[in-house]
Amino acid sequence: EVQLVESGGGLVHAGGSLRLSCTASKFAFSNSPMCWVRQAPGKGLEWIAGMWAGGGVTTYADSVKGRFTISRDNAKNTLYLQLNALKTEDTAMYYCARGFDKPIDAQEYWGQGTQVTVSS
Repeated sequence: EVQLVESGGGLVHAGGSLRLSCTASKFAFSNSPMCWVRQAPGKGLEWIAGMWAGGGVTTYADSVKGRFTISRDNAKNTLYLQLNALKTEDTAMYYCARGFDKPIDAQEYWGQGTQVTVSS
């Protein structure tokens, strides 16, 4: 059973930064492409970033390219998302999931999410 636990969210002013973490267990994290997905209030799910298992290849949605950076530490079974130059429209619940350019598991296998709120 895939287990993912996100953390690091919070309230930040526009222009600020946050670092999100996702700790994985009960599956072969180091062999799994991983991604981040977010859901803004009243909107649908939006895939925003993905990384290959080995960490050498990344991909981003246009909405976050140049501001967010995905990374991973396979020795710690942890995925990260560095959020810089935050905008109010980045306010959302952020989830990590297995997959590269889209999640491959149903949402029930994602973590509980971590809330990011950006104030103006």
